[in-house]
Amino acid sequence: MWARLTPLGITMKSMRSLAAVLVVMSCAAFVSSGASAQAAKTLRERLVGTWTFVIAEITSADGKKTLPFGDQPKGMLIFTSDGHFAQVHVAGDLPRIASNNRLAGTPEDNKAIVHGSLALFGTYTVDEDKKTLTFKIEGSTFPNLAGVAQTRTIDVLSDDEFRNTKPAASRDMSAIAANIYVRAK
Repeated sequence: MWARLTPLGITMKSMRSLAAVLVVMSCAAFVSSGASAQAAKTLRERLVGTWTFVIAEITSADGKKTLPFGDQPKGMLIFTSDGHFAQVHVAGDLPRIASNNRLAGTPEDNKAIVHGSLALFGTYTVDEDKKTLTFKIEGSTFPNLAGVAQTRTIDVLSDDEFRNTKPAASRDMSAIAANIYVRAK
């Protein structure tokens, strides 16, 4: 049986094999260029966008863990490309105000709402080498934070998950605060 030759003297079967190899190599190059493009992004660039709040966890020096916004909190953290941020954390079980007027809550309602929510906004910077994030807080529902700079360590950052910790957090004791977010869809 004679093999059919192309004008270059190569068999058709060899041409198909060569074409298949070229397709596989092209796909591999495309995938690796996408991965290297992601790796080329700075930590700051990777933070930009909207993140959904998953959980906040406080771990005291003795290892005791508390969830200041409960086990099903709501909220988000937004980073803009020009260096601004807004963060809102809300406990998932906040009481509804019977009067439907936010200015007419009972003392118990108001206490639960203050304990179960925190919002802040301002500007942020990222130290790429130290993998830290510093919030320069301009305003907050906890007024004592206005004008404060808070630095947090970025422990995990993937395309879809972000975790930061504040090692020197204090709420009447020495503790580590950790917040976990997932990229908003």
